[in-house]
Amino acid sequence: MKIGVLALQGAVAEHIRSIEWAGAEGVAVKRTEQLDELDGLIIPGGESTTIGKLMRKYGFIDAIRQFASEGKALFGTCAGLIVLAKSIEGGEEPHLGLMDITVSRNAFGRQRESFETDLDVKGIDNPVRAVFIRAPLITKTEAGVEVLSTYKDEVVTARQGKLLVSSFHPELTDDYSLHKYFLDMINGG
Repeated sequence: MKIGVLALQGAVAEHIRSIEWAGAEGVAVKRTEQLDELDGLIIPGGESTTIGKLMRKYGFIDAIRQFASEGKALFGTCAGLIVLAKSIEGGEEPHLGLMDITVSRNAFGRQRESFETDLDVKGIDNPVRAVFIRAPLITKTEAGVEVLSTYKDEVVTARQGKLLVSSFHPELTDDYSLHKYFLDMINGG
């Protein structure tokens, strides 16, 4: 199985390491043509407005929408969650607009309010180590979106079909269980 990590901004190498620990091949994706050879794609953290601008500049918006329409899986972490959302609070235009969620940017505060915690995630046996850095929050889910975990009663991990999102950075720990969940999801789990 080959999983791409959109390499426009963010923790690309860390995601590739986690993918490989979980048992698949990880590749940095810098050109839209690379999507054809992938089973799934991760959109990493960074700054969602910048990622959106770069995606538009290099033709990734339509290419990733096509990728999703072919039934291929997407996993957005932190800013990647914002990029996948259908609605962003504060009037920002959606980027891919693929997942039926509304998100609030930087909902957990500034950089100095960053923290780590263990989360119970539906479908994963052990708690998942989660790193929250200027993290977004899922403020609303539509029908068809399954909440996988919450933090202080707020939604931080969710799935809709072949779309997976987390408010946090699973790639910044040695816990690759959420990446393994993504691989299992691709295989029909």
